[in-house]
Amino acid sequence: MLLDASRLHVLVEVAHAGSIAAAATRMGFTPSALSQQLTKLEREVGAPLVDRGRAGTTLTGLGRVLLEHGERVVGELRDAERAIQSAIIDQPQQIAVGAFSSAARTVLPQALAVLRKRRPGIRFSLVDVEPPDGYGLVVARELDLLITHHYPGAVLPAATGLRRQLLFRDPLRLVLPPGHRFAGSAEVAIAELQDEDWISGAPGVPHRMFLESLGSVHVAYETVDYEVTLALIAAGLGISLVPASMLGRHEAVIVRDLRASAPTREIYIVHACRPSPMVAELITQLRATRTQPV
Repeated sequence: MLLDASRLHVLVEVAHAGSIAAAATRMGFTPSALSQQLTKLEREVGAPLVDRGRAGTTLTGLGRVLLEHGERVVGELRDAERAIQSAIIDQPQQIAVGAFSSAARTVLPQALAVLRKRRPGIRFSLVDVEPPDGYGLVVARELDLLITHHYPGAVLPAATGLRRQLLFRDPLRLVLPPGHRFAGSAEVAIAELQDEDWISGAPGVPHRMFLESLGSVHVAYETVDYEVTLALIAAGLGISLVPASMLGRHEAVIVRDLRASAPTREIYIVHACRPSPMVAELITQLRATRTQPV
């Protein structure tokens, strides 16, 4: 059995887009045409690869297995296409970056600006990717570089066929509103905060999962935006654990450490094992701008 590469591409696009209709829009086909290609691929394999439901299209267990291989096939084909295009004509270098929202605001802009100044012809694209997603997009070469994070206790996604490097460690600080009962304490134990109103992401978000691993907490406000979190804290509506990179000079809040604990989230960059020279230069610039937390 020799699988059709174009149909593998369809499976990859459907998995990444979340539905046949969205994948069809991305690829410039009709949904019915894409559905037919998936059906043909399922005939080649001899088993269902997707479950088609009202909530969208999800992969079966076999579909997920084939997806891992399909992403690698599509990635290699895209590498080959770019190599051929570069050999035929001198085209502008393009770099696609995926990053979670706070990294896109703090870690990335300075590095991109420096590289753009050095290489005026370079073109960037940025995609908002919340962890732990994004690895498959790098495998399939939809992204050249992924900036992602990892919270204590969570399992790092597999990085098969990719290279994952630690960019920096980002300490988590306890942030309190002005006048809080522990505002005068240098350190606070998590057990002393059980009755507080906490601010965090929705259930399943890495920050929320880590917070709940510390003990029984009451999350009164749900948001993944740290600027919103800090505004709510400054208004006296709750407390939170906030990465140091997001604090800057927020004089309207009180920042303290957790007693007997030094939780830290790790910021990683993920890319192909053989990144292009431009991607390698961007990685170097990201490291150069990380002289202190931002």
